[in-house]
Amino acid sequence: MRTAFTPVATPIDLQVTGMTCASCAARIEKKLNKVPGVVATVNYATETAHVQAPEGVDLTELVAVVEAAGYGVRPPDAEDEDDDPDRLGLRWRVGLALTVPVVLLSMVPALQVTGWQWLAFALSTVVVVWGGAPFHRAAWTNARHGTTTMDTLVSLGVSAAYLWSAVAVLFTSAGELGATMQFSWLPMADAATGGRPDLYFESASVVVTFLLLGRWLEHRAKRRSGAALRALLDLAPRTARVRRDGVETEIPAGHVAVDDLVVVRPGERIAADGVVVEGASAVDASMLTGESVPVEVAPGSEVSGGTVVQDGLLVVRATRVGADTALARIAALVAAAQSGKAPVQRLADRVSAVFVPVVIGLALLTLLGWGLTTGWQQGFTAAVAVLVIACPCALGLATPTALLVGTGRGAGLGILVRGPEVLESTRRVDTVVLDKTGTLTSGVMTVVERLGDDDAVRLAGALESFSTHPVARAVADHAAALGPAPQVASHDAVRGSGVVGRVEGHEVRVGRPSWAGLRGELGAAADRWTQQGRTVVAVVVDGAPRAVLAVADEVRPTSREAVAALRALGLEPVMVTGDAEPVALAVAGAVGIERVLADARPEDKVAEVARLRGSGRTVAVVGDGINDAAALAGADLGIAMGGGTDVAIEAADITLLRDDLRTAGDAVRLSRATLRTIKQNLGWAFGYNVAAIPLAAAGLLTPMVAGIAMAMSSVCVVGNSLRLRRFR
Repeated sequence: MRTAFTPVATPIDLQVTGMTCASCAARIEKKLNKVPGVVATVNYATETAHVQAPEGVDLTELVAVVEAAGYGVRPPDAEDEDDDPDRLGLRWRVGLALTVPVVLLSMVPALQVTGWQWLAFALSTVVVVWGGAPFHRAAWTNARHGTTTMDTLVSLGVSAAYLWSAVAVLFTSAGELGATMQFSWLPMADAATGGRPDLYFESASVVVTFLLLGRWLEHRAKRRSGAALRALLDLAPRTARVRRDGVETEIPAGHVAVDDLVVVRPGERIAADGVVVEGASAVDASMLTGESVPVEVAPGSEVSGGTVVQDGLLVVRATRVGADTALARIAALVAAAQSGKAPVQRLADRVSAVFVPVVIGLALLTLLGWGLTTGWQQGFTAAVAVLVIACPCALGLATPTALLVGTGRGAGLGILVRGPEVLESTRRVDTVVLDKTGTLTSGVMTVVERLGDDDAVRLAGALESFSTHPVARAVADHAAALGPAPQVASHDAVRGSGVVGRVEGHEVRVGRPSWAGLRGELGAAADRWTQQGRTVVAVVVDGAPRAVLAVADEVRPTSREAVAALRALGLEPVMVTGDAEPVALAVAGAVGIERVLADARPEDKVAEVARLRGSGRTVAVVGDGINDAAALAGADLGIAMGGGTDVAIEAADITLLRDDLRTAGDAVRLSRATLRTIKQNLGWAFGYNVAAIPLAAAGLLTPMVAGIAMAMSSVCVVGNSLRLRRFR
């Protein structure tokens, strides 16, 4: 039934029903892309069609195209009957209960009591007709539109085996009471059966039962693989308590507007991104960032929607709501990554699209070849085996299941992969260009060493508290830990030197060492710290030097370990920074980087990336700032630190939700592991079909053995993909 939809001009995802293999996805994608201006990607694993539609193309038209191709579109969150794992599980259990006696009756002559073939006929009818309904329904739908899929192979093979046996029981001596049948694992020549046609009820039933098992496991895996995305979406609270005109009102979270004051009590989730204006609390952001330690927030702190307030009441002014929140954008990135296609998947799609007609042709040739030489019964058996074993179920599952599990695992580790094509880049990367500030260092200036008395530092802190300069803020914050700031009577900035003023009746100067006339121990400390690349601040009280402080952007404690891990992955680290050379060399030495480019402007970073690529290198860039965005976009692989700017995150291929460079190594390892799993799956699926089809055509497999082998191949592929869930 059609639904009235509103016109669309933005990307939209359709929940497609009725897809049973990669061939279905390829067909729908082809039909949608024939609509002028439409760019569509259909993913079999997620059962979604991601459509970019221009103005003038409404959703009703897109739904009509999908339906005309023989498939359906369901409302979000609705379950397709044939794809519901619970219903598939019921069909499999009933099919298994009925198939076991059919197999025993057919394989064990001692159990072939009078009328056994009629009992097998009745039991297998339920299995083939009711249990195999999803396959027959899909095959019929495709046939009405002149197309074929792997369901066509299944339905043809099962129906042929069942109908052959039914006709034999109803109209030949095989249905006589007291007749028996010898079971064989290999197809028998007509002469060996004494002219009585063999029955294949057990083959038809076993094929259906094993295929139902494979499809049930497949859909269970798909449901579990999407758990990471659903967990992210579930973080968003459904309601929010908003304070308007002094009155608190509970409203749906989707109705929160920018600048609303949102009241969040202990244990509740924050409904929107915002800034704390009242209260203080620890906030658990572990599901969003992977960081297990709660973050302390106070007025002025930024908080993200979906995080949990631990032990205090907060009033948050909303700054980003709805689809603009960090949580919504992360969920969108994960969904986009899972619905995209890696280059290897496009190859598998092209193969699947031509595979079915070729196999049907091979089955016909097999039937004719054996039928005209050794007899039509053996030819029929071999042809049915070809149809059944050729089902490229494993081929269709090889890439989507690995992508689902890999990207879902990445989201759980705080690694967001923008798209599957990124996987190919991570495989080839051999050089990583690292920004300094915010990547190797914390990005915040702090006092790392000092020499002198506390009272002088306290006076200096009071004077510096009037400035917003990062170095002045570091001195003021350091002094604040020594006690309350004294009153400042006067304050004057001296360009190029520092600041001077009167504090508690003293004349205080804070600035460059050269302005202070340092000597002795204070002068030696200043010289030593300067050589180490640190910014030195001198404090003079009433004309006498009293203290010196070393201010620096501290190297993250994990940076050295992270650089070593990247090197172990075969990546040569290069640091490119806008800082002066002494500072750059000091940080590079601390983290173990040998190649350094200092005093680099944004265009210099882009040029260095281009130079490295021109020399044959495949380059990854890790950065966090606006000045890194161009280099991130120009690299083969861009990795943005999650605490960085939105511009950098938008330009990157991978976003690290934690400000920990070690996660970059994890991202590379996970991407390579996912790509390796895809190749293993494709190698197995291609190899299986290439080896099994000739065996079936040569008359070395019965339909029952072919069905078991085909179903187990799909189970192997799904199981191999699920191993990524244990990635560490």
